[in-house]
Amino acid sequence: MPMINGIAQPAISEGAKGARCSDLETPALLVDLDTMEQNLATMVRFFKGPVKLRPHFKNHRVIALAQRQMEFGAIGVTCARLWEAEILVRNGITNVLIANEIAGETMVKRFVELAGESPVIVAVDNRTVVNDLTFMSRREGAEVNVVVDVDLGLERCGVKPGEPALALARTVVERGLKFRGLMGYEGHLQALCPGEEKDHEVRCAIGRLIDSKCMIEKAGIPVDIVSCGGTGDFRIAGRVPGVTENQAGSFMLMDSWYEPFAPDFKPALSVLATVISKTPGERVVVDSGVKALSGERGLPTVKNDPALRLKALHAEHAVIETTDSSVSVNVGDKIEIWVRYHDGTVHLHQRMYGIRSGAVEEVFEVEH
Repeated sequence: MPMINGIAQPAISEGAKGARCSDLETPALLVDLDTMEQNLATMVRFFKGPVKLRPHFKNHRVIALAQRQMEFGAIGVTCARLWEAEILVRNGITNVLIANEIAGETMVKRFVELAGESPVIVAVDNRTVVNDLTFMSRREGAEVNVVVDVDLGLERCGVKPGEPALALARTVVERGLKFRGLMGYEGHLQALCPGEEKDHEVRCAIGRLIDSKCMIEKAGIPVDIVSCGGTGDFRIAGRVPGVTENQAGSFMLMDSWYEPFAPDFKPALSVLATVISKTPGERVVVDSGVKALSGERGLPTVKNDPALRLKALHAEHAVIETTDSSVSVNVGDKIEIWVRYHDGTVHLHQRMYGIRSGAVEEVFEVEH
C-alpha cells in the first residue's frame, strides 16, 4: 500500500472509472473535466507566441495533469518544492524550474544530485546558497542551473531589482554555476480586479525585472530566461517585451476565491459530501470539514444551490444553513461544495476524480 505520513493508504481503485459520481465515497475531490480542458485550452491559445507557458505543479500535484499540460505546449513545469521536482523528473518531465529558494546541506546535496540527472533550475537570492551549490556541484561533478530571484514588490523572497540582482548574477557566474536568467513573482497584484490600475501596476512591477535584465546584459552576462506572471495577470505579463515565460498555475483547476480576479477561467474543482444530519428548517450537516476543504480564504459555497449556505467548517463536519424551508435536502443526499482555495485543499486528498457527464472518467493520484 502507498504510505502518506507513515500511514498505509488504500490504492487508487481503477474500478471507480465509469462509476456514477453520486456513488463515490465521500468526501471526494472532483474535477469537472470539460471545464478543466476549456481552461487549459484558453491559456494555451494565449501562449502560442514568443512567451511560453511553464505552469505550476503545486496547484494540482498530479503527474498526469502536468504531462497533459506539456502535451498541450507548455515548455516545462514550475514547482515550489524540491520533492516535487524529483517526482517530475522521475516521471519524464525534465524541464523543471523550482521557483523557490532551497537552503541547508541536505537540500543542496539533493538538488545537485538531481541536477546530475536532469537540467533542473533553482531560484537563488543569496550568496550563501550560491557558495553551497558551488561546493556541492564541484564535489558531485554536476552542472547546476540557477535563476536569480528578484523581489517585484511581494516582499517575500528575492533580491532587490537592479544592482543587487546584477551583483548576485555576477557571483553565480564567478562561482562557475550556470546562470540562466531571472525570475520574479508579482503575487501581490494577482488579486487586483481587471482594469487600468492592475494593468499599470503589473507592468511597473515586471518593468523592474526587465530593467534588471538589461543591466545584467550590459555587464556582458547573457539572460536567457525571464520568468514571471500568474493566472491573475497572464494577459498583461505575457505581453511585456523581454519576458520569456509565464508561471501561471491556478488557471487549470481554478477555485471560487480566484475566479473574480481571473475571469477567463471557471472553477472546475469541488468536493462531494454526504448529508449526515438534518435539523428541519435550520441546517444540514455534511461529512466534509477542514480535513477535506480549506477555509483559509473564506468559507466555501455550495454548488448550484443558493438556498444552502455554509456557516462553519469543523474538523469532520461542515454546517450548512438552509435559507429556504422549501429546499429539498435529506440525510443521505450528496451535494457538491466549491473549492474555495485549491492550494489548501488538493493536498488533503489522495486522489482526484475526473468527472464528465456525471460519471468518473479518470482517477488522478495526488502526489504527497
